[in-house]
Amino acid sequence: MSFRAAWSLTLRKGGLGMRGIHSPGSTAHGKEKMPPYTNYHAQRSYPMPEEPFCMELNAEQQALKEKEKGSWTQLSHAEKVALYRLQFHETFAEMNRRSNEWKTVTGCVFFFFGFTGLLIWWQRVYVFPKKPITLTDERKAQQLQRILDMKGNPVQGLASRWDYEKKEWKK
Repeated sequence: MSFRAAWSLTLRKGGLGMRGIHSPGSTAHGKEKMPPYTNYHAQRSYPMPEEPFCMELNAEQQALKEKEKGSWTQLSHAEKVALYRLQFHETFAEMNRRSNEWKTVTGCVFFFFGFTGLLIWWQRVYVFPKKPITLTDERKAQQLQRILDMKGNPVQGLASRWDYEKKEWKK
């Protein structure tokens, strides 16, 4: 017999021949759910949760639940609201209320745009090499003159748009 098997037999509460039976929805040692974990989930598309919002009631809330079983005309407005809050976390008006999350998202987007701009500027100043000599205006003019002197692509290219007699661009 392995160590694990012997240890599990030693710790077992129900004796040697009994196995603990529990469903996936409950805990292994009891019928109640663990307090921090509940199935409460309410939203606009699914407004009626399977469980009430408050599972553990204090004495005042239990007295209110007992009073609920009687006539609802005897309940005050505040008591009806308190009963609603025991069952549901938010009203539809509270669920539909606009949030200010868009301000945070927009601020983060602009922050990252700014950071990216600073990063690109820093790379141009300190990382990228200087422009090659062939990209200066003087060299570009010399390259264009060379293409025109060689009459490169005289049918549709630059040479077709240059007037060789007047030494200027055709209009």
